[in-house]
Amino acid sequence: MFDLFARVFGREDASKDVAKERLRLVLVHDRASLSPQALENLKNDLLKVISEYMDIDDEGFRVDFSRHDESMALVANIPIRSVKRTSV
Repeated sequence: MFDLFARVFGREDASKDVAKERLRLVLVHDRASLSPQALENLKNDLLKVISEYMDIDDEGFRVDFSRHDESMALVANIPIRSVKRTSV
C-alpha cells in the first residue's frame, strides 16, 4: 500500500537505495572479514592503479566479493571510457 502512495505522489526511492547500498557494504566486509575502511582503501588503490592505464567512470566503479561454493572471489565492475595510449 505504501508503494502505491509513493508511486502516485512521486516519492523518490533515494532513501531505499541508500539503505540498500549500506546493507550491501556491511555484508561485503562481513563476508570478507575486512573493515569498511580496508574495503574503501582497496577500492581507492584499485582505482588509482587502473586509472594510470585507462580513463574510468568513477561513478560506476564497484568492487564486491562473491561467494562460490567454499571460496570467495573479488568482483570488480569498472566502466572504461577510454584506454590511455602510452609510448614505450
